[in-house]
Amino acid sequence: MGEVEVHALRSVDLDLYDGEFVVILGPSGSGKSTLLNILGGLDVPTHGQIFFHHHDLTHANDAQLTRFRRDCVGFIFQFYNLIPSLTARENVALVTEIARAPMRPEAALELVHLSDRLDHFPAQLSGGEQQRVAIARAIAKRPEVLLCDEPTGALDYSTGKLVLDALANVNRELGSTTAVITHNAGIAAMADRVVTMRSGEVTHIDRNETKVSPSELEW
Repeated sequence: MGEVEVHALRSVDLDLYDGEFVVILGPSGSGKSTLLNILGGLDVPTHGQIFFHHHDLTHANDAQLTRFRRDCVGFIFQFYNLIPSLTARENVALVTEIARAPMRPEAALELVHLSDRLDHFPAQLSGGEQQRVAIARAIAKRPEVLLCDEPTGALDYSTGKLVLDALANVNRELGSTTAVITHNAGIAAMADRVVTMRSGEVTHIDRNETKVSPSELEW
């Protein structure tokens, strides 16, 4: 911005593997969201390269990035972004209408344990239920990669664990590579690997020999 130059990321070298559950951990301003946006094709790095299954996304044009996001990536954010005038089923169906080989909205909602809320509007759902609808919407197109930006940030402790349990179930059942960014170190124990960031850099990567179920997490 003018003469001010901000380096959001510096020398990040990271591989994500098929089917794994990764937690990207770090304080606010550490570059987590920028990294997630680059992984998902929302942003393009000014230097370096990003590959998805040997496809170079660094030089992809807008149409190619749009196709990548539509066909391969599911996004979940801190705020649910549901359409208030549509039911849970209808919010999920929006995605299934543009996906290549989607699951039925009812099946996606069943995966996040919301079969009894199909015809409820967002205003009739709790915060945790709305976030689980958002997860169902993201997974209905069977994404190869699921990217989650502070998915429990707006939720209380008990509700947050229900959402994390839904994410773990999706990772297990669909095999989607799942990356969750958070400042909450307590979530790290449920991951296959934990990527720690500070000041735009990856400071270390740890592998959990034993994963903890979301119900056992403490923070």
